[in-house]
Amino acid sequence: MATKRRSRRPRFTLLVLVLLSVTIVTLDYRGDLHGVSGGVRSLVHDVFSPIQSGVDAILHPFGNFVAGAFHYGSVVQENAKLREENGALRRKASEVAAAQKKVQQILKAAQLPWVGSLPEIPAEVIDVGPSNFELTVELDKGTSSGVDVGEPVISSAGLLGRVIQATSTRSTVLVVTDPRSEVAVDVGKGSSGVTALATGEGNGQPLRLQYIQPGTKLRRGSPVVTSGLQGALFPPDLPVGTVSSAHNSPGSLQESVTVRPSVDMSQLQYVTVLVWEPTP
Repeated sequence: MATKRRSRRPRFTLLVLVLLSVTIVTLDYRGDLHGVSGGVRSLVHDVFSPIQSGVDAILHPFGNFVAGAFHYGSVVQENAKLREENGALRRKASEVAAAQKKVQQILKAAQLPWVGSLPEIPAEVIDVGPSNFELTVELDKGTSSGVDVGEPVISSAGLLGRVIQATSTRSTVLVVTDPRSEVAVDVGKGSSGVTALATGEGNGQPLRLQYIQPGTKLRRGSPVVTSGLQGALFPPDLPVGTVSSAHNSPGSLQESVTVRPSVDMSQLQYVTVLVWEPTP
């Protein structure tokens, strides 16, 4: 019974306050309590202020949620725009890096001290032969640019091969690592001065030197360059590679020597065709 009375008291109090407020507003409107209405208003404000604060505390988060919901679409659009701009900047940076690399490779290929005064035709590799054993590359320059069959082709690292076929706009190069390729070379020029013939063993394989007498002392890392002998297919002093191994098998008629090619096919893009003809 006591519990029911306590539960009714807050309702009764709230009803009295509401009636009091209505009465005060009515009297104030009529002007009957103009002198005392200010004090009563203060009393009512003090009574209802905690209630108003509680209501504000409940409704404020809801208002923020509604405002956020209205702005959600614009935030999503702004994020999408920022992602698109970021992607564009990344693509632009990648293009700039590729262009810088291309310029560096072209400049490097154009500054080759061992070319001498031979005329040069810059070209780009546009295709590599499908076989790992018979290796050729296609260039984007042909006879209309001055390229002719038999001319040497070099990269910034050294000798790539020679032109074996040419059309008006394209040419085919037989790479030194192809088994059909033979290059007259000097090994360790300036010290032993050994002359030999470098033959290809296939893509990714070292070159092999032929006709070196057994017991010839060759050091690993010794440079191998074109000899440029009378009737040779290549001009002298073009880098071919470096000695990677040398040994003699019992009963062998020649030293077994392998050479690591100067040109790395995986890094090949820009090359130079040398306008040169072998001396008869």
